[in-house]
Amino acid sequence: MSAVTDKCYQAKPREVEREWYHVDADGAVLGRLAVKLATVLMGKHKPTYTPHVDTGDFIVVTNADKIRLTGRKAETKAYQAYSYHPGGLKVTPYNVMKQRHPERIIQIAVKRMLPKSAHGRRILKKLKIYAGGEHPHQAQQCQSLDLTRV
Repeated sequence: MSAVTDKCYQAKPREVEREWYHVDADGAVLGRLAVKLATVLMGKHKPTYTPHVDTGDFIVVTNADKIRLTGRKAETKAYQAYSYHPGGLKVTPYNVMKQRHPERIIQIAVKRMLPKSAHGRRILKKLKIYAGGEHPHQAQQCQSLDLTRV
């Protein structure tokens, strides 16, 4: 029997180097943007991706209030929240959600694309979303993220 010398690389949490990226959501389509954000948050864009280790980067999204949907989704899309009490279903239309909490629209879309576990909840904490064009993360020296290359 021959000894196999090639080993697969497994990233370790202390070895992961994280970058800070900035994304301007002005005019971006919600679903297409969410796919790219989820990919970078999980670290799947890196050659060192390991499923059980958080290898992703931080992302700062600005202009979340200028996101757009295709087709008639802006008229028909609704967000549901259930309190687990009888009659506790709350349905919020997309237009109302966009006026009150535009950052939650992107957060919910990305959250649904991440793993449904404690690992996915930790990954989501690296996503920072702001409705306007300003953000308080200037000290991190965010790089502009080219979404066409992700």
